Amino acid sequence: MGIYDFTFYNVINRNAVIHKDKDAWLDVIDGRTLTFFQVKNKVDRLACGLQKAGVQKGDRIAVLGKNSLEYFLLYGAASAIGAIVVPLNWRLSPAEVEFNLKDCEPVILFADMEYQNLIKGLKEHLIFIKAYYNLEREGGDFQELNLLLDNPGDFKPEEILSDDGFIIMYTAAVAGRPRGALLSHENILLGNMHFSYRYHLSPQDVHLSFLPLFHAGGLFMATTSFHAGALNVNMKNFNPGQAVQLIEEKKVSILMEFTPMLSSILDECGKANKNIASLRIATGIETPETIERYQQMTGGTFYCLYGQTETSCVATFGAYDDRKGSSGKTIPLAEVRLVDDYDHPVPAGDIGEITMKGPMVFKGYWNLPEDTAYTFREGWHHTGDLGRFDEDGFLWYAGRKPEKELIKPGGENVYPAEVEKVILQHPAVEKTVVFGVPDPKWKEGIKAVCKLKKGESIKEEDLIDFVGARIARFKKPQYVAFVTDFPLLEDGSPDRARIKKQYGGSQ
Repeated sequence: MGIYDFTFYNVINRNAVIHKDKDAWLDVIDGRTLTFFQVKNKVDRLACGLQKAGVQKGDRIAVLGKNSLEYFLLYGAASAIGAIVVPLNWRLSPAEVEFNLKDCEPVILFADMEYQNLIKGLKEHLIFIKAYYNLEREGGDFQELNLLLDNPGDFKPEEILSDDGFIIMYTAAVAGRPRGALLSHENILLGNMHFSYRYHLSPQDVHLSFLPLFHAGGLFMATTSFHAGALNVNMKNFNPGQAVQLIEEKKVSILMEFTPMLSSILDECGKANKNIASLRIATGIETPETIERYQQMTGGTFYCLYGQTETSCVATFGAYDDRKGSSGKTIPLAEVRLVDDYDHPVPAGDIGEITMKGPMVFKGYWNLPEDTAYTFREGWHHTGDLGRFDEDGFLWYAGRKPEKELIKPGGENVYPAEVEKVILQHPAVEKTVVFGVPDPKWKEGIKAVCKLKKGESIKEEDLIDFVGARIARFKKPQYVAFVTDFPLLEDGSPDRARIKKQYGGSQ
């Protein structure tokens, strides 16, 4: 490591000195609490164990499990030895998990007990994985994680640069296949600093961690809080009643959420008559009604943002009341520019593609040099999202470019092409178009408009179940319409614009 380099492991070392005996992590499920010094001790021993198991710099470590202390420690241990963590979405189907693993070829895999049967069913196709470990402390059919911790922690230091890869996060499937976004140590640390700066975080803060650690939002909020010397209170699964109780008991001051999580917390607070006034900051994706209700109930501030995994979670930031409906202003260490289809900047008030440059931009897509080159064309990261700047520099999100249309049910990313590909596997369906529609619970729902083959019939719920059995269930449609008037273009392909206009109204 050079004199100018800094990694997440350096943060662990720093905090073990300046916050030595302060609590860093509380696992709600079993009550375990670790100080910052104890986190470093376990990270060192796990790093040593991984090296003895054959993990080298640049090797990938896959993780399939719910949030836990062990999950967080794996991020720390990987940062110490230069390995790359691949956090897998536990909502994915076996076929989707298999695709991601084959793409990144990890040498070692950690899994919760509830996902070990899934992995065992794929083992014959995963010849590159040399060892399987139980992510939980005990139980399960894989090797015990404690075997990797039983050592003095004297791992061999590696030459790790700030710009070295640290995490591969798989994004939603564009054109039917996911893409692994490679984030560096610098990406993670600068994301931490931007969140910490905007939220005014301090060691007195308490973060309620319930977004999955495989998600950019969940990971960055956990690492940001750790970086700031705050306490992470970890929930394995989101439960609104438990969340309200923890906010009151632990004086939780910050959380990130996706609709309808905050609304359910506020509902539960009202029913249980709990005091959640300590919650000074909430952030994420939410409706104006819920945001204003939260601010009235707590006196806290809701922060809106725009970002994606590829921009280290954030590109613009702002308090909701600064400009209601906007996504805030550009973060300090980035330049955001809106461009037309020819990469010419558009003036304030006009809609253009959101592009960005700066040290927050990810390193590229794993094993996809052409996709990376296209995304980084003209020296800018092209997000595929549309927006407009007002005269004061606030960004207003305006949807996706047609070729990268994206649906976001409850904060997850779903590309219509992936869902359409599965629907067309059904023998009764001739053509389909999938798009997002307003949804009272998830903010945006998934609708499939289908034309059936002559003489065929199928129930809406049967098609929904058909999709849910083949890809992650959060990607299945909530709404299905079987129609005979199915507009086509001259080449015989669906006229997406007309179909969406014709069938995209109220459900």
